[in-house]
Amino acid sequence: MARLPRLVLPGHAHLVVQRAQGARPVFADESDRRRYLDTLREAAAAERVAVHAFALADDAVWLLLTPPEPASLGRFVQSLGRRYVSAYNRRHAQRGTLWDGRYRCGLVETGAPRLAALRFVDGQPGLTSAAHRVGGERSTWLVDLPEYWSLGNTPFDREAAYRTLLVQGLPPADAEALHAAARGGWAWGSAGFAADVAAAAGRPPTPRPRGRPRRA
Repeated sequence: MARLPRLVLPGHAHLVVQRAQGARPVFADESDRRRYLDTLREAAAAERVAVHAFALADDAVWLLLTPPEPASLGRFVQSLGRRYVSAYNRRHAQRGTLWDGRYRCGLVETGAPRLAALRFVDGQPGLTSAAHRVGGERSTWLVDLPEYWSLGNTPFDREAAYRTLLVQGLPPADAEALHAAARGGWAWGSAGFAADVAAAAGRPPTPRPRGRPRRA
């Protein structure tokens, strides 16, 4: 079966994941993580991609992004990965790529699904952007979503409400659905959103049912 074209729609949030190749770590220490974030910020500015959240685990990177045009997401990820890998290899006297194949991404509906995706990324293990939204050091280059602003009228209210959401965690079904959407390159949201995505992208937005269709 031919590979479906990547599902990328400008102006919508995309949940992006890149995994490490084999058991090789993506980050050896905090210096590597700082370098990655510097490169992330520079690549986002160059491609005008809005970065809403990040999670840097030892074996994977999760990002929540909104690209201004379809091609900008691919250029952004390629530039980020190429520049970071080059810096990592120079620093650690290594060769080869760090990533296990192509990046993967899922499209997320605006509203409650997008807030869930934000919580999903900030709730990952490792260094995340959660501190930006719960009263820690704020990152001026991160772009807060309207769903976050709706959590309260003051910064204190929003931070407290978001902190509570992170402590509660996502329902397991939502977490698994977001993971599957990113892994499979699907859309996550309502049936109406899926229909709109199918019309705009010209490809199936969700996995087809397994097995043969039933006879009428």
